Amino acid sequence: MSIIQPIETLTDNELIARVLAGETRLYEQLMRRHNASLFRLGMSYLNNDMDVEDVMQLTYINAYQHLGQFRQEAAFGTWLKRILINECHQHLKKGKKAASEDLSVVEHHQDAPRTRETPADAVINKELGKVLEQALLSIPEKYRAVFILREMEQMNVAETSKALDISRVNVKVRQIRAKMMLREHITNFYKNDVVFPFHLIRCDRIVFAILDKLEIK
Repeated sequence: MSIIQPIETLTDNELIARVLAGETRLYEQLMRRHNASLFRLGMSYLNNDMDVEDVMQLTYINAYQHLGQFRQEAAFGTWLKRILINECHQHLKKGKKAASEDLSVVEHHQDAPRTRETPADAVINKELGKVLEQALLSIPEKYRAVFILREMEQMNVAETSKALDISRVNVKVRQIRAKMMLREHITNFYKNDVVFPFHLIRCDRIVFAILDKLEIK
């Protein structure tokens, strides 16, 4: 009698092979595995949880539609992160004009709030405090992205290099500079998972929305 291997023990590449073979529902497992890391990376670029959810959906749909083109030259997680980063850049580019218009409105209405707190802000304030969030978001994007991937996601230099499309030397340099900029603010806290927390209810919402859009039953 053959023993059925539990889904949880399958590697990403094994799951991908089965999805491509027709077991499309297994794509849910891939999304759940990578949701938290993509969310944290997305927040490092966009700092708005709802925008990040939208970008994550685009990322997963894009990845699903091109799953047959994944060559396994890098880890699936790295491939996903490269797609997400590209989607974040596209999102920022599209929102640049709107942001400029919003700033103009604020300048003509002195009583209007300068910043808008997102639901993610409230969670971070409660669990870790505004100081840590602002410390991470205050450093330039190129250093923040390397920091998230290397220190929080525990990706190695080679994987980070591929994800960000920069040299390995640049990865190391940016990691060191990010640490230097953050040291006074976050010290030993930067590896804590409560930075840009990702909870089950958000995971379910994203997964079910994507499955519905892809018509996976």
